[in-house]
Amino acid sequence: MAEAVKFWFDCTCPFAWATSRWIKEVEKVRDIHVEFEPMSLSVLNEGRDLDPEYLEMMKAAWGPARVAAKIAVEAPEKVDAYYTAMGNALHGHGKGGKKGYGAYDEVISEALAEAGLPAEFAAVANTEAVDDKLREFHNHAISEVGDEVGTPVVKLGDTAFFGPVITRIPTGEEAGELFDAAVRLAQYPYFFEIKRTRTEMPQVQSRP
Repeated sequence: MAEAVKFWFDCTCPFAWATSRWIKEVEKVRDIHVEFEPMSLSVLNEGRDLDPEYLEMMKAAWGPARVAAKIAVEAPEKVDAYYTAMGNALHGHGKGGKKGYGAYDEVISEALAEAGLPAEFAAVANTEAVDDKLREFHNHAISEVGDEVGTPVVKLGDTAFFGPVITRIPTGEEAGELFDAAVRLAQYPYFFEIKRTRTEMPQVQSRP
């Protein structure tokens, strides 16, 4: 039986994107089934005293997350395809880092078309129509790991973690070995974290 992996993401997060492309590589070399579910950096950072420029990026991040929530409710089998299309645009083709509400409207429309999803799903990007559901998805992730984290959140078996945070995407057996190590750590009930200072941003390109 395939091993279950739950993966919570925010489309705009480059670290979540790098980790998601790793887990897609793992699918090629390990018997796993990955379920992608949205969470939201905009929800996570509500009410926090943050840099004004970052807050503008959080305004932009609402749109992609809301559309992801809409898809997760109405066409959950397409969440992966939408995330891949959005991630390639934002992180592979340099369309990320936008600021302000509605900043990703054009990218969202293109991603929906690429994923074979109804164009009208884009309508929720600038409304609060699915915010309750988005918060539900988000809170599901936070309930697994606590609120001192960001994205991604990955659940391996019965245990979830923030991360792993990677900046390069391993492929082939190396991807599988990293997964095996993460699973082994998750199996130990008293393991909580490993951390060191990060020296680079994710080095990613367009990926399937």
